[in-house]
Amino acid sequence: MPSQKDGVMIILSSPSGAGKTTLAKLLSQKKNFEISISHTTRSPRPNEKQNDDYFFVDEQEFRRLIKNEEFLEYAKVFNNLYGTTRTPVIDKLSKGKNVLFDIDWQGADQIKNKKLDYKLITFFILPPSKEVLFQRLSNRDMKDKLIAEERMKQFERDVLHWINYDYVVINESIKSCFEKIENLIEAEINNGSKDYDLNFVRDHVEKLTN
Repeated sequence: MPSQKDGVMIILSSPSGAGKTTLAKLLSQKKNFEISISHTTRSPRPNEKQNDDYFFVDEQEFRRLIKNEEFLEYAKVFNNLYGTTRTPVIDKLSKGKNVLFDIDWQGADQIKNKKLDYKLITFFILPPSKEVLFQRLSNRDMKDKLIAEERMKQFERDVLHWINYDYVVINESIKSCFEKIENLIEAEINNGSKDYDLNFVRDHVEKLTN
């Protein structure tokens, strides 16, 4: 039975290119914070390592894990499967570790619906503008402008899910965005006061979607 000493689950979601993976890695450097490593069927990017960034598996192995009901959540994103296995997450939480999830809105919904007996804090990261996002996507290891354009179309759909998160944070600079998330987690865990302006967030979403 979960107790006060258990860790907290922290979900970071964002449209592709808005910075959730970088932010999750920064948070994982804090004491008692660990990233939940996902399984995926996609190929590693040049800077990614097996069992460190992801568990890279083929589709057959992924389907076997689905069949055995080993996933806490899984989703198809850009024609690749991504999923989080349950056992390592529960193990870390029960040892008092705070577990970070770098997942999209589909996975976040599934984890929320599981109603696990652990505290859950959810963040949705947004770019300062669509222009900045397109620039980030184009600069990433994607020489293909078509990929960036496809992800921009997906952005229009993904951004609508901001309303289902506890907090929305705008990533103008990684440093300030990280500090904002850090302060909100601290306030949530210790029941402190939260510096959060929902009207500002609503206005920003409106600018991004118009």
